[in-house]
Amino acid sequence: MPTLKVDGIEVEVPAGATVLQACEAAGKEIPRFCYHERLAIAGNCRMCLVEVKPGPPKPQASCALPAADNQEVFTNSLTVKKAREGVMEFLLINHPLDCPICDQGGECDLQDQSIAYGRGHDRYDENKRAVTEKYMGPVVKTVMTRCIHCTRCVRFMEQVAGVEDIGAVGRGEDMEITSYLEQALTSELSGNVVDLCPVGALTSKPYAFEARPWELRKTPAIDVMDAVGTNIRLDSRSRGVLRAVPRINEDVNEEWASDKTRHAVDGLLQRRLDRPWVREGGVLKAATWAEAFEAIAKVAKSAKSSVAAVAGDMVDVETLYATQQLLASLGSDLIEGRQTGLAYDASNIAAVNFNTTIAGLETADAILLVGTNPRWEASLVNTRIRKAVLAGAKVFAIGPEVDLTYPVEWLGNDLSILAKLPKAAADALKGAERPVLIVGGAALKVPGGQAAALALASTYKLVRDGWNGFNVLHTAAARTGGLMLGWARPGGMAELAEAAPKLLFLLGADEADLAPFASSFKVYIGHHGDKGAAAADVILPGAAYSEKHFITVNLEGRVQYSEKAVDPPGDAREDWSILRALSEALGKTLPFDSFGELRARLFAAHPAFATPGLASFDWSPPALDKVAISKGTELAYPVKDFYLTNPIARASETMQRCSAEILHGQAMLEAAE
Repeated sequence: MPTLKVDGIEVEVPAGATVLQACEAAGKEIPRFCYHERLAIAGNCRMCLVEVKPGPPKPQASCALPAADNQEVFTNSLTVKKAREGVMEFLLINHPLDCPICDQGGECDLQDQSIAYGRGHDRYDENKRAVTEKYMGPVVKTVMTRCIHCTRCVRFMEQVAGVEDIGAVGRGEDMEITSYLEQALTSELSGNVVDLCPVGALTSKPYAFEARPWELRKTPAIDVMDAVGTNIRLDSRSRGVLRAVPRINEDVNEEWASDKTRHAVDGLLQRRLDRPWVREGGVLKAATWAEAFEAIAKVAKSAKSSVAAVAGDMVDVETLYATQQLLASLGSDLIEGRQTGLAYDASNIAAVNFNTTIAGLETADAILLVGTNPRWEASLVNTRIRKAVLAGAKVFAIGPEVDLTYPVEWLGNDLSILAKLPKAAADALKGAERPVLIVGGAALKVPGGQAAALALASTYKLVRDGWNGFNVLHTAAARTGGLMLGWARPGGMAELAEAAPKLLFLLGADEADLAPFASSFKVYIGHHGDKGAAAADVILPGAAYSEKHFITVNLEGRVQYSEKAVDPPGDAREDWSILRALSEALGKTLPFDSFGELRARLFAAHPAFATPGLASFDWSPPALDKVAISKGTELAYPVKDFYLTNPIARASETMQRCSAEILHGQAMLEAAE
């Protein structure tokens, strides 16, 4: 490990570290524009200049200089100061001084560093160059005259997203960063280039001119658009959430977020349920809370214990627990959290968990995907697989062929292949030190799919000391938390339908097939007027994920807490308070009067939720009856449209436009066109 001095401070850094990293280890701030910790080194901007001895008698770019023993680094000498001022002067030669109208104002690296490290005046008298704007789709707004050619966006799209949609054309003064054919960026992660851009060249199109950063209230939260559990920050003003940006969590999302996570927030106030509704004569009519509760109580009285509940994909743990307690007080245990019809055995959570962990995927050396399209089902899991591939891992897949952004050897779209893998895949799993199997919803939906996956895990010893390579990739944020609470019946939704409940509670269940429940009296508790609300007899308006404190568990069993950013609109209420008030109207008052009391009872009954972090599940897979999977059993991925997977996304104008343009090829005209 090299040992060197930085401004007289001796530091020891890992082998392969750069001088810039050594300076940071010594507590010194080094300005930079092109350098980013998660991207390859470019050495473009030269802003990170330092003096190094021994070495040439001139400042050097610290980002591209390896740290070595006995180096002496000077970060604040007069030579370094003058060099940085000169670099900044060159960067500002063509940069327009439009900070008052720039969306990046207040969050601009160039703005901050020009004040901290630049000259007090400019000696440039020539005309500034101008660059025509580039079209990059519904998510990214461009003002390319501001671009300083740091190439962060180019490197991100190539190295992390794996979709080479952005690049440079021309040379010298004529060099421009563009999307080549000026079409919409096709990556599900394209919004991250806005965070990476150190100037205002790439900004968020949906958020453009909405607010300045100092106007916003910033709330740490957890995303529920998929099962990854992306750590985000919700920026709100008044009663509206204006944007969602990622927070750093190395174990989950690093510092990235999918476009759906970022830009579905404009759907939070569209198509909202803000008052109770009761169906009379086949027509939904606005009602008071008392009238809605009275209608439910009337049915509950005759239904007695013939009551069931179906949970949607974005329901929080507290709501699931409160609903479970309400049904128990009515004498029923008919609850199901897999609204799309999956019926796998959930008696052992480890057997339906993502055991390798998201971060652990990076160390895998052989990966078999079965019935999953991680690019759409969990975009940030896909980036980890891509990292493993770049490190040398081989990926095999069973399912319809799609572009996963990395090389894949497709074994065919036939689940019966699991019984006898082709030689290349079998040899790779046998010879791997860290083999991984990822099973998706398409495979779990096939009778015998779960048993075949567990049998394969046993055959190839995917679970061994210090390593568990068996993974189930869920697509719903509520799934793992629901499984931990017991929201999984052996027969799934089919068993629930056979019970023919007279009263059915739908907790934001908008993807369920409700045809088998035609005779049931349906009560929808949710926040958007989507499919579930349209089929309901009574609608009780609930709170969206941005409007309540809640606990959620991601696909790897990581318990995470989210905070409330804004209040629900109109007469909408937080779900737990609706259930508490309803229980009183039913004469089965739940034993808590506050959110704190509810959580206390939840933690007493299920201690795993009391501490944020990775929950521990013992590996004890169920002994399932082997069902022969007939040859030619084709798989169909559960996510048909990445941008429109839930009611919030379907209400989002940005997500609708992304779906129409990127997936369906519809031309989108800008204002003047």
